[in-house]
Parts: sequence; C-alpha cells; structure tokens
Amino acid sequence: MAYKEVAIEAIEHALKALRNRHLVEEGAYAPPALAAFNRSPILQGSEWKEKAENLEVELQQCHKAQALLSEQLVVAVAESRASKSLLPEKETLITDLQNELNQARDECSRLTELLEEKSKSLELIMSKHQELKAQREAVTRRAETKILVDRWWLQKMQDAERLNESNALYENMLDKFKIASIKKLPRPQVDGVVPQSEDAAEAYFESSIPSTCWQRIPAHDGGCTSILFDYKSSKLISGGQDREVKIWDTRSGTLSNILYGCQSSVLDLSITHDNIIAASSSNALYVWNANSGRIDHILNGHSNKVCAVDVSRPSSRYVVSAAYDRTIKVWDLQTGYCNNTIIFHSNCNSLSLSTDGLTLCSGHVNGNLRLWDVKTGKLLSEVAAHSKAVTSVSLSRNGNMILTSGRDNLHNLFDIRTLEICSTFKSNANRVGSDWSRSCISADDGYVTAGSVDGSVHIWSISNGKMVRTLKEHTSSVLSCSWGGFGDPLATSDKSGTICIWS
Repeated sequence: MAYKEVAIEAIEHALKALRNRHLVEEGAYAPPALAAFNRSPILQGSEWKEKAENLEVELQQCHKAQALLSEQLVVAVAESRASKSLLPEKETLITDLQNELNQARDECSRLTELLEEKSKSLELIMSKHQELKAQREAVTRRAETKILVDRWWLQKMQDAERLNESNALYENMLDKFKIASIKKLPRPQVDGVVPQSEDAAEAYFESSIPSTCWQRIPAHDGGCTSILFDYKSSKLISGGQDREVKIWDTRSGTLSNILYGCQSSVLDLSITHDNIIAASSSNALYVWNANSGRIDHILNGHSNKVCAVDVSRPSSRYVVSAAYDRTIKVWDLQTGYCNNTIIFHSNCNSLSLSTDGLTLCSGHVNGNLRLWDVKTGKLLSEVAAHSKAVTSVSLSRNGNMILTSGRDNLHNLFDIRTLEICSTFKSNANRVGSDWSRSCISADDGYVTAGSVDGSVHIWSISNGKMVRTLKEHTSSVLSCSWGGFGDPLATSDKSGTICIWS
C-alpha cells in the first residue's frame, strides 16, 4: 500500500506541474494576445499546431513516466505482498528465537548457580585437603618421633645388655649368697627374714628404709596406675593409661618387654609364676603368658570397668576381680571361665586374697572392709574401715594383717582374725590422691608406704607407728607403691606416668 500511495502522489504532482506550466505560458502570452489577433490566421494556426505538437510530446512523456511509475508500483506491490506473506514466518522465527533466548538465559542462570555450588564445594574440598595434609604431616612427625624413640630405646637396651653382662658375675654371687643364707635359716622368723611364699621356699631380707631416687623412668603416657615386682627376679611390671603393660629391669632402669592387646587403661595388675593379669577400664581382664608375652585369655563378664584383680598364691589358678558393676568374680585361668560371682550394694575399689587363697578381703566405696569366703561367696565379716571410700587393700607377707587406705587420708592396719585396728598411720602432709591410690607393706612386714597428692612418699614404721622417712621426687600425685623382696628396692608411680626406684 505504501508504494501505491507514493506512485499516485507522484502522478498527481506531475499533472499539477503541467497545469501550472500551461497557466504560466498562457500568462506569458496574455499581453501579446491582442497582437496575436492582428496576425494572420495561417500564422496563428501554425503556432498553435506547433504548441499542440509540443504538448503532445510532453503528454507522451508523462504517459511514459506514468507507465514506468505504474510498473514500479506493481513491483513494489508484489514485493509488499511477498513481504507480507513472509511476515508470519518471520514473527514465528522471532518468537522461536525469543524462546531460545529465554531458555539460554535460564540455562545460563542454572549454570551460574551450579558454578557457585561447585566453587563452594571446591573451597570446602581445598580446606579439607589442607586439614588432611596437616594431619598427615602431624602423623608423619609422630611416626618419625616414634622411630627415633624406638632407636633410642634400642640403644638403651643394647647398653643395658652390656651392663647386664658386666653385672652377671655379681648376680651369680648374690644368688649363691641368698641360697646359702636361706639354707642356714630356720622356718620361724629370725632377724627379720620371713620364710613365706607360694611354695614355702621364698625368703625376704630385712627391708631397709630408702632415701634416694636411684632410677627415674618416664614409663607411660598419662598416669601409671599400677606397679608390682616379679616374684622370680628384680623386674618391675607397670600398667598405665596408655593401655600398655611394661616390664622394667630395676637395676638398669631399661625396658625389657611391652605387652600389647589391652583395649583401655590399665587400673590394676597381678602376677603368677606363668601369667601377668591386668584389670582394665574396658570391662575385661587380660591374661598374658609371662614367657611368650602373648595373650592367653581375655576374661569378659563384667559390665563396667574392672578396677582390682588378685590371684590365688597356693595354686596360681584362680583369679578374683572387682568391677564398678558391684560384683566380684572368681575366674579359672585354665578354662578362662567365671566360677562364681559375688554381688553387693557398694562398688569395690581394691581387693586382696589371703595367703591360703580361701578368704577374700575387699575395700568399698562406702568405706567398709569386707571378708568373703571365696568358694561359697558368703560374707564372713564386715567393718567400717574408713569414713570415706577405701582406695587400697593389701595383705602382709605373713598373712595376719590387712593394710587399708582411704580418701579420709588414713592408713589402717587390721588383724585379719578379729578385724580390730592394730595401728593407724596418718600425716597432715599425706593426702590420698585418687580412688585407686595403692599403698603397700614392706617385704619384711616392717614398714607401711603410701603416696600423697603432692608427689611425696611417706614411710611409717609398723612397730612404733611413727613416720621414719619422707621421699620427694615426684612432681604429681603418687598413685601406686610396691616394695620388692630379697632386698629389692621400693618403687612408686605417679599421675604423669613416671616411675621412681628408691634405694
């Protein structure tokens, strides 16, 4: 339509121009019009004929221009119709492109969000990688440190072997002297030597009061909760919160062996000629073969941490254990089974079997000391030993006295036959540090030893009840004391895992 209107306007404009030209020409010839009347008709006719011919030529030219414009108008109309027919297709194409554009924008937004999520995930992974890298470096450092420590211990053990070789002659001479001395002694107690043992053949020299720290051993990571001397040698056995049981040579202070397998902290130890038994906070007892160092039994049956253990000395077959499930169990080491269970209403912190293996002494959280018949599980007698929890129960070598320690900071010596107090040992400087702080009686039944929360160790004479020595070397609370026989020294352990050998 637009092309048609333009063509019509062009034709009207051409016609108007011709009219205007005709009027101008008429106006131009108007003045001489009068003169034209004076001319001859023939001359005027020729002029008009010439004008008519000129006008006819111009009219033809106008027709040609009109035809040309008509042709152009037809072409423009055809193009317009063609464009109009293509318009829906173009609009559909535009709509499709618009939809594709919207989809592309949505996809771009989705990819942008995904990129942000991936970036956050990458940052998290990188941070985790850095943490794992730091942990790996820490583990590597610990491993390197352990290797160095193992090398150091190996060197120390090699040095100890050389030292043992140099001491072999001395030990042989000492053993011969002991055997000769035992043969000369009668069965009753003579000059401080007591023939009391599992096989009625062991003897003990009179214990001397220690004064100096001979060996200071960093034994365990964490506290060293229990120590005791081997029957057959000068070796010391220790257990701690690092779940390891270690055997030490007290003469050189070197590590002889480590017993692995315990799943939690060691709270108490006991030994036979063939086995080492550990009470653990993992609710079980672990029994190692003393020669091979391998586990023979894991005694399961308690439902809470096992805090005390002792063995029957006449047979070395039966083991008693006390746990915080308010039970005492009697075990058979040959079968690994529980033979008897004693139930009571107050948790037991410590226990000890009599020398004949028939009577069990137990110290409880309520402060009472109880005596049980091991075979029947019947309560024989009971006494209020302390105003607070009993932390330790230990039997004298002759089997006639029981030493108990309590959180009331008292150490009482009872006659096992009457459960009457023979002596009470106390000091303002001596304060019991935990519910499992172990005191002990010396090998000749002459002294009582107990550790304090300030790291000091106090020694009392049983004969007069007076304190005879205070030892200071520990820097943390003393947890356990053990006094060996045959002149073996006193050993003490503390909450930091350090063992001190006194002489």
